[in-house]
Amino acid sequence: MGHWSSMFNGLARSFSMKKLKNSSNGDVGKEAAETMAKDAKKSDLILRSSGIVNVNGSENFASVFTRRGQKGVNQDCCMVWEEFGCQPDMLFCGIFDGHGPWGHFVAKTVRESMPPSLLCNWQESLAEMVLDPDFDLELDKKVDWFNIWKRSYLKTCATIDQELEQHRKIDAFYSGTTALSIVRQGEKIIIANVGDSRAVLATTSDDGDLEAVQLTLDFKPGLPQEAERITQCNGRVFCLQDEPGVHRVWLPDEELPGLAMSRAFGDYCIKDFGLISVPEVTQRNITSKDQFIVLASDGVWDVVSNQEAVEIVSSSLDRGKAAKRLVDHAVRAWKRKRRGIAIDDISAICLFFHSPSSSTHQNLVEPAVFTK
Repeated sequence: MGHWSSMFNGLARSFSMKKLKNSSNGDVGKEAAETMAKDAKKSDLILRSSGIVNVNGSENFASVFTRRGQKGVNQDCCMVWEEFGCQPDMLFCGIFDGHGPWGHFVAKTVRESMPPSLLCNWQESLAEMVLDPDFDLELDKKVDWFNIWKRSYLKTCATIDQELEQHRKIDAFYSGTTALSIVRQGEKIIIANVGDSRAVLATTSDDGDLEAVQLTLDFKPGLPQEAERITQCNGRVFCLQDEPGVHRVWLPDEELPGLAMSRAFGDYCIKDFGLISVPEVTQRNITSKDQFIVLASDGVWDVVSNQEAVEIVSSSLDRGKAAKRLVDHAVRAWKRKRRGIAIDDISAICLFFHSPSSSTHQNLVEPAVFTK
């Protein structure tokens, strides 16, 4: 019960409940969320590029690294936001993998809009519950942490995709982005996935070995349930002759756009033919056996196995360089396994569940790097 009381106290600090009650369009919550984002930037609680996040007193330690591939501008981007929503025990982190001519703009736009929009919807869901005259925190057994976050994510993703289509400065008709994000709140995590980036948990097995647990599905057109939805919407799913095993999404009568994922923001040319931006939202309780989570774009997973990634990160003597070590390994694997194919953009976030000791932190060679 103390966990919920703390959350509601934080909610009250973040914006006026009275104002929200009198607001019919959510502008108050949106304004509050945007203000929080600005304050977080000023306080160096948001990281948007390669670096580390290690806030004093936090149980989180995040290592982030992104590297441009051989296809032009880097269309991957990341975000880690400590003390998300003014909650000391909350963190948001996400990886966004753009594609198409405007993919880098789409990815960055979704990265900037998702956290405050999610925060706004989460706040409003909590506030609606608190403002219900029949609600009693001490007695009500209907408080469902997971469903509050799931509803918030579903609403957020729907809104983002609608707003992106109307964006005056970005053409997302043939461009889009995936989005994989997690929210950690205390010892609980919510994972929301749109696309083919992947989250993998490193946990200690009963025999003491570190093992990889995949937390998300790679939403690719080859998955039976994804292919069925696409074909029912008159879209087509097939592989090119020179890409056996790589299923892509195509328009009914044109050899376009050939997307290698079945869920994404943007890509409005194919949205009426089975592509969706609906996230898969799941949850997990962090146990004492769980060590860290790796979030990475498909540039990693195309050439590195889950177990291999976990072992690379866990063997890094410097946590601050763990993400870079994984990305560098993926680059070498691309050169070895996919000769003649342009290396993809590659990005990774390694989120450790317990901040290293002060002595370990002092040994970090690279200082924390924040991008405002």
